[in-house]
Amino acid sequence: MKISRRTFIRTGTAAALATTLPEFQASAGTPGGLLWGALWHMGTNMWSDVPVKQWGPLKPEELHLVCAADHLRFDETVWRTLTQRMQTAGMNLVLIDLGEALQYQSHPELSVKGSWPIDRFRTELARLRALGLEPIPKLNFSTAHDTWLQDYGKQVSTPKYYQVCADLIREVSAIFDRPRFFHLGYDEETAAHQSQYSYAVVRQGELWWHDFRFFVKTVEDLGVRPWIWSDYYWNHPEEFLNRMPKSVLQSNWYYDDAFDPAKQKCVQAYLDLDKAGFDQVPTGSNWSTDANFKGTVDFCKKRLAPERLKGFLMAPWYFTLQDRQARNLQAIAQVEEMIRAK
Repeated sequence: MKISRRTFIRTGTAAALATTLPEFQASAGTPGGLLWGALWHMGTNMWSDVPVKQWGPLKPEELHLVCAADHLRFDETVWRTLTQRMQTAGMNLVLIDLGEALQYQSHPELSVKGSWPIDRFRTELARLRALGLEPIPKLNFSTAHDTWLQDYGKQVSTPKYYQVCADLIREVSAIFDRPRFFHLGYDEETAAHQSQYSYAVVRQGELWWHDFRFFVKTVEDLGVRPWIWSDYYWNHPEEFLNRMPKSVLQSNWYYDDAFDPAKQKCVQAYLDLDKAGFDQVPTGSNWSTDANFKGTVDFCKKRLAPERLKGFLMAPWYFTLQDRQARNLQAIAQVEEMIRAK
């Protein structure tokens, strides 16, 4: 990138660019035109580079921790059940964690056994749209969640890395017919989150921002709005507020049931980001407690400016597999309850 972020903001270029990005449009049949979405996983090689076979027998609750598989862990029947249930619940957006799930034409070496051909996936996108669900892509470029990049995840911040990532973003954007948003992940990039990995890498300081600007520019150059997890703010608040472009859609997340900003910095972050003028899609989950999503909606509806509150996202963090289907369906039911109530 040839222009610094500080200069970028000062010259007003960032504001001008933001006006060219897709606008939020009211979603028919949903309260207030809000986005009511869920995050589902097609690819799952995102939480460890330790091969599955080295872990031995797994308990179902451990499945989400083990991610270096040479095959796709995804059940299409479960996927169809969940997405059809989303339609009856009145939801309107599905955020798809892609990872290794597709046979990328730009980089077929990233495929695993069972990765979907592009034509097959395009057919699926058409089915989702027919259900009234807006499909949005997610490729996580956090170094804590990039096992799906295989050897390129060990070449972070090199020319080859930038080339491969840009190729994938451009290809995925084309597959989705230029989506309104592109979720870049970018969460939990710390040593602690990689303590069980064989190979750990963490970008810090200027390098973190340099690479982040690269990803934002790559997405925005396609006329698509970048979307990220907001947890970098928790430990770098001043830096985040000074350097994060307002064009980036924010999903702060919090998964407990007590919403006290004075005690939980993750909850306070909702208020800080709103005060700073960021658009938000707050994210809740049924991972820790079944009370969280309702708490998230109630808190944010009361405390955030309506013009900056763009919707809500449910992130169960359970794989799209048969033994996790019940919990995923419970997550949808919790969203449905809030849609009906609001």
